[in-house]
Amino acid sequence: MAHIIIVGNEKGGSGKSTTCMHVSTALVRMGFRVGALDLDLRQRSFGRYIENRMTFLAREGLALPTPNYRLLPEVDAVRLEPGQDPLDQQLATAVATLEADSDFIVIDCPGSHTKLSQMAHSLADTLITPLNDSFIDFDLLARIDPETGRVSGPSIYAEMVWAARQLRARAGLKPIDWIVLRNRLGAQQMHNKKKVGAALEELSRRIGFRVAPGFSERVIFRELFPRGLTLLDLRDLGVESLNMSNIAARQELRDLMQELRLPGVTVQF
Repeated sequence: MAHIIIVGNEKGGSGKSTTCMHVSTALVRMGFRVGALDLDLRQRSFGRYIENRMTFLAREGLALPTPNYRLLPEVDAVRLEPGQDPLDQQLATAVATLEADSDFIVIDCPGSHTKLSQMAHSLADTLITPLNDSFIDFDLLARIDPETGRVSGPSIYAEMVWAARQLRARAGLKPIDWIVLRNRLGAQQMHNKKKVGAALEELSRRIGFRVAPGFSERVIFRELFPRGLTLLDLRDLGVESLNMSNIAARQELRDLMQELRLPGVTVQF
């Protein structure tokens, strides 16, 4: 069976689609068969990222490693069993179709609480939660006591992940490996950055996730999206001399792929 990687939280603008695209494309470049789904039916940033890539490659006559992206299939409501949720059936059908020829399936979830997102989290073998490095985003995971700065309890998204874990446990499935990515880390050891880091480490021990550094804020990510490109494509396009920022970004991606500890993956790029 394919190893399912869910990328999700309940806040937009945290870098989910950038993470999806770079993780899935890196896996394809390492020789794995990768399926891709975007469950954000309104914005579809991950889906549009891949569509931009296909358009660019066709226009330029190029062939670059690309995940196998699929839309959610239509479901005939007449054929559903009594009480069967059509969204559940759509997701189950899409995953089953991709599993036939995929080693990994990367699924992007919307930045809001939806039934599809709930169902997808219960499928996760690996869950990646990108988080901007601030207490505004941290509030998605846990409440902070404003007087002491201590974690007072889990918040809405953490509770949803807990529910997904319970579903998997009852079904006899292996536990979710949950990684929280600290995106847009500042270069300096600022006081707020250290406080966020300490709070994340405390919370990780309480509710069971691993903390990993993600992607820094870089102009290159905004420049790559319109053509559907990733950091790993630049040399294939004739960019032999990468600037220091691009080299650092590639290293961040390499570190992320190693930190994910995906089965059978030895990071080689």
